[in-house]
Amino acid sequence: MGALNLLRYKELPIKRGEPSMSDYVIITDTSADIPADILDKGQIHLIPMVYQLNGEGSPHRNPGNWDSRDFYDKLRAGGTGSTSQISPATYTDCFEPFLKEGKDILYISLSGGLTSTWQSSRIAAADLMEEYPERNISCVDSLAATGGQGILVILTAENQNKGMSLEENTSWLEENRLYICHWFTVDDLDFLKRGGRISPTIAWIGGKLKIKPILRIVEDGTLAIPEKVRGSKAAMNTIVSKYISSGLNEEHPYVFICHGDAAEQAEKEKAAILEAVPQAQVIIMPMSPIIGIHTGPGVQAVIYFGNNR
Repeated sequence: MGALNLLRYKELPIKRGEPSMSDYVIITDTSADIPADILDKGQIHLIPMVYQLNGEGSPHRNPGNWDSRDFYDKLRAGGTGSTSQISPATYTDCFEPFLKEGKDILYISLSGGLTSTWQSSRIAAADLMEEYPERNISCVDSLAATGGQGILVILTAENQNKGMSLEENTSWLEENRLYICHWFTVDDLDFLKRGGRISPTIAWIGGKLKIKPILRIVEDGTLAIPEKVRGSKAAMNTIVSKYISSGLNEEHPYVFICHGDAAEQAEKEKAAILEAVPQAQVIIMPMSPIIGIHTGPGVQAVIYFGNNR
């Protein structure tokens, strides 16, 4: 899947400065799906990720405001592409201005089970903390993607507003990230075939028999296909039922429905969820091109803070 892969990295030790009560900034990459009204508050800072579509590189700059229809239409028309990891140099360029301002950094990355960007952030942080030993940089692997990464970033910002220190917020993330549950289904199996998730034979048979895989992100942050159903309606009902059977998390009621230019279906899923769980805080968003380029148009995901992954 281009820069997306199944590699996992051991955490590298990073020398930290003394814990301080100084300000810290929250940074994430643009694989996280986060609504515009939250981003507009200016508390969450973004590092663009780059995707290549039909040979042309494009930075994805703002998850809350981008032309998802045009992107997914190009995929429908036969467009092909890949993604690029964020380099250590890019992280350095993003992190250093905040360090110069005397601010610490909490960075939350796309799952290290899907990309090596988290490892790149650790390399940049280790080098920067040699130069700025009085500052702290915490790089947390979200073990999540798309709306799941978004939920973690939003809750981290809420924690900061409640007075959590950098160290406390880092610990909270590491203790809670595996409560984020992701359930996906795709419309076109060819995209999973291109990424090596399924074989060409399975993609061909599945297409003929209208078999739809149910995907999830598992404990190590990689993607798995635990089950398959027949037909799009059954697939949609399955991912919705995963949330309904899990039940409302009253402390963290966010439910993200992320889709590949399938807003009408997403609205139906929202209605089904709210009928069963009226207190759920459901947010519909187009799925980031960083993930969508590998899953294709019509992808649907129901993502929430559950009881366990």
